[in-house]
Amino acid sequence: MEQNLQNTTALLARTPTVLDALLRELPEVWTLGNEGGNTWSAFDVVGHLIRGECTDWIPRARMILDFGETREFEPFDRSGQERESSGKTLGHLLDEFARLRADGLGELSAMNLQPADLERRGRHPALGVVTLSQLLATWAAHDLTHLHQISRAMAHQYQAAVGPWHTYLGVLKCGGHSAP
Repeated sequence: MEQNLQNTTALLARTPTVLDALLRELPEVWTLGNEGGNTWSAFDVVGHLIRGECTDWIPRARMILDFGETREFEPFDRSGQERESSGKTLGHLLDEFARLRADGLGELSAMNLQPADLERRGRHPALGVVTLSQLLATWAAHDLTHLHQISRAMAHQYQAAVGPWHTYLGVLKCGGHSAP
Protein backbone atom coordinates (compact mmCIF):
# COMPACT_ATOMS: atom_id res chain seq x y z
CA MET A 1 0.00 0.00 0.00
CA GLU A 2 1.31 3.44 -0.85
CA GLN A 3 1.28 6.24 1.70
CA ASN A 4 -2.00 8.13 1.55
CA LEU A 5 -2.23 11.27 3.68
CA GLN A 6 -5.88 10.76 4.65
CA ASN A 7 -5.27 7.13 5.66
CA THR A 8 -2.09 8.06 7.51
CA THR A 9 -3.71 10.82 9.54
CA ALA A 10 -6.73 8.61 10.32
CA LEU A 11 -4.38 6.12 11.99
CA LEU A 12 -2.26 8.78 13.69
CA ALA A 13 -5.34 10.45 15.17
CA ARG A 14 -6.41 7.20 16.86
CA THR A 15 -3.18 6.30 18.63
CA PRO A 16 -3.71 8.55 21.68
CA THR A 17 -7.21 7.14 22.21
CA VAL A 18 -5.97 3.56 21.85
CA LEU A 19 -3.19 4.15 24.38
CA ASP A 20 -5.53 5.90 26.79
CA ALA A 21 -8.08 3.08 26.65
CA LEU A 22 -5.41 0.43 27.13
CA LEU A 23 -3.21 2.04 29.79
CA ARG A 24 -5.00 4.67 31.88
CA GLU A 25 -5.48 3.62 35.51
CA LEU A 26 -3.99 0.15 35.01
CA PRO A 27 -1.92 -1.15 37.93
CA GLU A 28 1.75 -0.26 37.52
CA VAL A 29 2.67 -3.94 37.20
CA TRP A 30 1.26 -3.65 33.67
CA THR A 31 2.57 -0.20 32.77
CA LEU A 32 6.04 -0.26 34.33
CA GLY A 33 6.95 -3.87 33.52
CA ASN A 34 9.20 -4.49 30.56
CA GLU A 35 10.56 -7.53 28.72
CA GLY A 36 13.74 -7.66 30.79
CA GLY A 37 17.15 -6.15 30.35
CA ASN A 38 17.34 -2.86 28.51
CA THR A 39 13.78 -2.97 27.14
CA TRP A 40 11.01 -0.43 27.51
CA SER A 41 7.80 -0.49 29.52
CA ALA A 42 4.50 1.01 28.33
CA PHE A 43 5.38 4.11 30.40
CA ASP A 44 8.72 4.40 28.56
CA VAL A 45 7.07 4.00 25.17
CA VAL A 46 4.52 6.76 25.83
CA GLY A 47 7.41 9.04 26.86
CA HIS A 48 9.23 8.12 23.65
CA LEU A 49 6.15 8.92 21.57
CA ILE A 50 5.94 12.35 23.24
CA ARG A 51 9.58 12.99 22.40
CA GLY A 52 8.85 12.12 18.76
CA GLU A 53 5.95 14.56 18.66
CA CYS A 54 8.23 17.34 19.93
CA THR A 55 11.40 16.72 17.97
CA ASP A 56 10.80 14.34 15.09
CA TRP A 57 7.74 14.16 12.85
CA ILE A 58 6.45 17.71 12.34
CA PRO A 59 9.85 19.38 12.83
CA ARG A 60 11.30 17.11 10.14
CA ALA A 61 8.34 17.68 7.82
CA ARG A 62 8.92 21.43 8.19
CA MET A 63 12.63 20.96 7.46
CA ILE A 64 11.84 19.08 4.25
CA LEU A 65 9.46 21.83 3.12
CA ASP A 66 11.75 24.70 4.17
CA PHE A 67 15.22 23.38 3.34
CA GLY A 68 14.90 20.23 1.25
CA GLU A 69 18.13 18.25 1.20
CA THR A 70 20.30 21.24 2.12
CA ARG A 71 19.93 20.75 5.90
CA GLU A 72 20.22 17.40 7.61
CA PHE A 73 17.64 16.46 10.27
CA GLU A 74 18.77 16.71 13.86
CA PRO A 75 19.57 13.22 15.19
CA PHE A 76 16.73 11.79 17.30
CA ASP A 77 17.54 11.09 20.97
CA ARG A 78 15.94 7.67 21.39
CA SER A 79 16.30 7.68 25.16
CA GLY A 80 15.45 11.32 25.86
CA GLN A 81 12.17 10.27 27.44
CA GLU A 82 14.02 8.93 30.47
CA ARG A 83 14.81 12.41 31.77
CA GLU A 84 11.73 14.12 30.37
CA SER A 85 9.26 11.60 31.87
CA SER A 86 10.92 11.49 35.26
CA GLY A 87 8.53 12.44 38.05
CA LYS A 88 5.45 12.38 35.81
CA THR A 89 2.52 10.00 36.06
CA LEU A 90 1.37 7.85 33.18
CA GLY A 91 -1.91 9.78 33.18
CA HIS A 92 0.02 13.00 32.69
CA LEU A 93 2.02 11.46 29.82
CA LEU A 94 -1.14 10.17 28.13
CA ASP A 95 -2.72 13.63 28.34
CA GLU A 96 0.46 15.28 27.05
CA PHE A 97 0.72 12.84 24.16
CA ALA A 98 -2.93 13.39 23.16
CA ARG A 99 -2.46 17.17 23.21
CA LEU A 100 0.81 17.08 21.26
CA ARG A 101 -0.57 14.66 18.66
CA ALA A 102 -3.64 16.83 18.11
CA ASP A 103 -1.39 19.87 17.73
CA GLY A 104 0.89 18.01 15.31
CA LEU A 105 -1.98 16.80 13.16
CA GLY A 106 -3.36 20.35 13.15
CA GLU A 107 0.00 21.63 11.90
CA LEU A 108 0.13 18.89 9.30
CA SER A 109 -3.34 19.83 8.05
CA ALA A 110 -2.37 23.52 7.95
CA MET A 111 0.55 22.64 5.66
CA ASN A 112 -2.10 21.92 3.00
CA LEU A 113 0.19 19.36 1.40
CA GLN A 114 -0.19 18.70 -2.30
CA PRO A 115 0.99 15.54 -4.11
CA ALA A 116 4.17 17.31 -5.26
CA ASP A 117 4.98 18.25 -1.65
CA LEU A 118 4.90 14.60 -0.63
CA GLU A 119 7.72 13.87 -3.08
CA ARG A 120 9.94 16.61 -1.68
CA ARG A 121 13.15 15.33 -0.19
CA GLY A 122 15.08 15.84 3.00
CA ARG A 123 18.22 14.38 4.49
CA HIS A 124 18.19 11.94 7.39
CA PRO A 125 21.46 11.71 9.38
CA ALA A 126 21.66 7.91 9.09
CA LEU A 127 19.41 6.99 6.15
CA GLY A 128 20.34 9.73 3.70
CA VAL A 129 17.73 11.13 1.31
CA VAL A 130 14.08 10.52 2.28
CA THR A 131 10.80 11.92 0.97
CA LEU A 132 8.07 13.63 2.97
CA SER A 133 5.75 10.79 1.98
CA GLN A 134 8.19 8.27 3.47
CA LEU A 135 8.46 10.31 6.67
CA LEU A 136 4.67 10.38 7.08
CA ALA A 137 4.31 6.65 6.35
CA THR A 138 7.06 5.99 8.89
CA TRP A 139 5.21 8.07 11.51
CA ALA A 140 2.17 5.77 11.17
CA ALA A 141 4.24 2.57 11.11
CA HIS A 142 6.20 3.86 14.12
CA ASP A 143 2.94 4.16 16.09
CA LEU A 144 2.01 0.59 15.16
CA THR A 145 5.47 -0.66 16.11
CA HIS A 146 5.12 0.83 19.57
CA LEU A 147 1.55 -0.42 20.06
CA HIS A 148 2.91 -3.89 19.31
CA GLN A 149 5.84 -3.29 21.67
CA ILE A 150 3.49 -2.26 24.49
CA SER A 151 1.38 -5.38 24.04
CA ARG A 152 4.52 -7.54 24.16
CA ALA A 153 5.84 -5.84 27.30
CA MET A 154 2.49 -6.26 29.01
CA ALA A 155 2.06 -9.89 27.93
CA HIS A 156 5.58 -10.62 29.14
CA GLN A 157 4.39 -9.99 32.69
CA TYR A 158 2.32 -13.21 32.42
CA GLN A 159 4.92 -15.22 30.51
CA ALA A 160 5.32 -17.80 33.28
CA ALA A 161 1.73 -17.53 34.54
CA VAL A 162 0.21 -18.80 31.28
CA GLY A 163 1.99 -22.13 31.66
CA PRO A 164 1.70 -24.44 28.66
CA TRP A 165 -0.53 -21.97 26.75
CA HIS A 166 2.69 -20.11 26.00
CA THR A 167 2.85 -22.30 22.88
CA TYR A 168 -0.28 -20.63 21.46
CA LEU A 169 0.48 -17.03 22.38
CA GLY A 170 2.38 -15.36 19.55
CA VAL A 171 2.79 -12.14 21.53
CA LEU A 172 5.09 -14.04 23.89
CA LYS A 173 7.24 -15.29 21.03
CA CYS A 174 8.02 -11.97 19.34
CA GLY A 175 11.62 -10.93 19.69
CA GLY A 176 13.40 -7.64 19.49
CA HIS A 177 12.12 -4.16 18.82
CA SER A 178 12.20 -3.06 22.47
CA ALA A 179 15.81 -2.16 23.00
CA PRO A 180 16.77 1.42 22.07
